[in-house]
Amino acid sequence: MSNFNQFGLVGRNISYSFSKKYFTEKFSKENLGENTYENFDIADITEFQDIIEENPDLKGLNVTIPFKQSVIPYLDKVSKKANAIGAVNTIKITKKGRLKGYNTDWFGFKKSLLPLLHPHHRKALILGTGGASKAVAYALEKLDIGYLFVSRNEGKNTITYDQVSPYIMEEYTIVVNCTPLGTSPDTDAAPEIPYNYFTSGHIAYDLIYNPTETTFLKNAAKKGAVTKNGYEMLVFQAEKAWEIWNS
Repeated sequence: MSNFNQFGLVGRNISYSFSKKYFTEKFSKENLGENTYENFDIADITEFQDIIEENPDLKGLNVTIPFKQSVIPYLDKVSKKANAIGAVNTIKITKKGRLKGYNTDWFGFKKSLLPLLHPHHRKALILGTGGASKAVAYALEKLDIGYLFVSRNEGKNTITYDQVSPYIMEEYTIVVNCTPLGTSPDTDAAPEIPYNYFTSGHIAYDLIYNPTETTFLKNAAKKGAVTKNGYEMLVFQAEKAWEIWNS
């Protein structure tokens, strides 16, 4: 039995990855030199099984865009929270080789948002409807904060970008960007919402962490909104994943 512990990130176009840098530095600082962390950059989720078969020392994986939902059928078990969210970003691999999926995104988001909240922050707009937005919605439910999704297409509890009116902006004082718009290198991009209606009573939260201040955050800050990027959320979710892998 090998003492070598391998961890990694599954995603597409992940050379920029926060996780590899974070865990490599963590292993170095905490004298965990027997551990390594690799990027598994795949074009399609059908390649996931190859990663498992070709890396017998794998103990845990993180999962990122665009596979947080499509990875679920490849798992033996999914935690209650991940099942409720409908997305997995952390996988624990047992000694018997069984794969269990978890979601630590919701935990990271909730913990990083908490210090910013005031009594008037009762409703949130969630921009985007992907796997990350589902984790954000779950965290907001746990905080007893109501929410509306904003997407290109109208649907259940979902409005379109052109339906974000001054009244909606006044009512929904937390706005969370869960879209990739504004990520480096396309840093000028931003969700099309009426930024003029942000106020000092608003929180603008962007899950993006590169760049540190996206155009979305800059536009909201100009109107006095409290702003936060996704870096702290990533740290909290990464530490929660480490806890799960070692439990």
